[in-house]
Amino acid sequence: MPVGQDRLVGLIREGLPQGETVGIALSGGGDSTALLHLALRAGLRVEAVTVDHRLRPESAAEARTVAAACAALGVRHEVRVWEHGVIAGNLMDAARRARMALIAGWAAARGIRTVALGHTRDDQAETVLMGLARAAGLAGLSGMRPAWQEAGVEFRRPLLAAGRAELRDWLRAEGIGWIDDPTNENDRFARTRARKALAALAPLGITASRLAEVAGHLARVQEALEVQVAAAAAQHVAERAGALRFDARLWSEPAEVQRQVVIAGLMWLSPSEYAPRAAETLRIGRALSAGGDATLAGCRARSGWLMREPRAVGGAVPVGALWDGRWRVDGPEGEVRVLGAEGLRQLRDWRATGLPREVLLVTPGVWQGERLLAAPLAGCGEGWQAKLDRPFHLFGLSD
Repeated sequence: MPVGQDRLVGLIREGLPQGETVGIALSGGGDSTALLHLALRAGLRVEAVTVDHRLRPESAAEARTVAAACAALGVRHEVRVWEHGVIAGNLMDAARRARMALIAGWAAARGIRTVALGHTRDDQAETVLMGLARAAGLAGLSGMRPAWQEAGVEFRRPLLAAGRAELRDWLRAEGIGWIDDPTNENDRFARTRARKALAALAPLGITASRLAEVAGHLARVQEALEVQVAAAAAQHVAERAGALRFDARLWSEPAEVQRQVVIAGLMWLSPSEYAPRAAETLRIGRALSAGGDATLAGCRARSGWLMREPRAVGGAVPVGALWDGRWRVDGPEGEVRVLGAEGLRQLRDWRATGLPREVLLVTPGVWQGERLLAAPLAGCGEGWQAKLDRPFHLFGLSD
């Protein structure tokens, strides 16, 4: 029997659905190569996709090698290319985002509902170390999620309980080759530095297995905390006109509950995928609790409300299109823009809504040139209706 095959195949069967085609995100590296072959050994029906990131001259040739390997296995395979120019900011983060978007697009086009990723226990441990380096909170130290939904696709990581060396030992025993990415040895990247630090910590007993175990403990604590946070938000936070009203009683809850409610509000209002740093979250939380004024991540705290910041709202779109990443306005033709001060000046009865001026300023208006046709959330414009594209995402709150 090949090295550890029963255990590894068991992880695949427990972690991936039977009876449907599963997508395999296949880079050609050891982890994803093992994932593909183990899924086949588990009897799953699979298709594979490779993202050619175009970050190294060899990437196109590597993608062709992966395609040939899939053809030999009888596995349908596609290559999606990341067409990019000069990349500003965090290269690895930009590459990750692009990769996930391309994979999700491929899965949607193929009618595939579940995509498997080859992350291992070692990736989990490195993620915890990187979280420690940036002084992350509980969520940041809980490691990688085993499963989540993104762009209509469920992504799963069935091999988080397997070690990187364990997978490579199995591949060697089976005579299966893989591609080594030189990026994994480049100290420019935080994950490479974390990998080397983990090796240095081994004499202290701080191993990938131990750190992954710690991440599992913290993930369970995070799950319990989320229940408490959701209950507090349901009692103390109300959504109105796309803004959040924080009840003063929220600030009697434990500090971490307060913090996570504030983060959830910021993440719902802002297009950012990442929570602000702890010090910035604390600053805007203090402003909310004191009824003060502060801005962060395209959001504004004022008088106990959290809303969009005026200068951060989106530009004009046609009626029916998504405005500011949050609103859809349906009705007769027109152009959806922020209501703003000029829009409020054209309304006589906006105070009857009972909403603060600052909240209404950043709601959608329907315009024809400089003439305001409708302001659905300010009670103006029969025939037009504005709806949020998604509710307060963590707690499902709505007006």
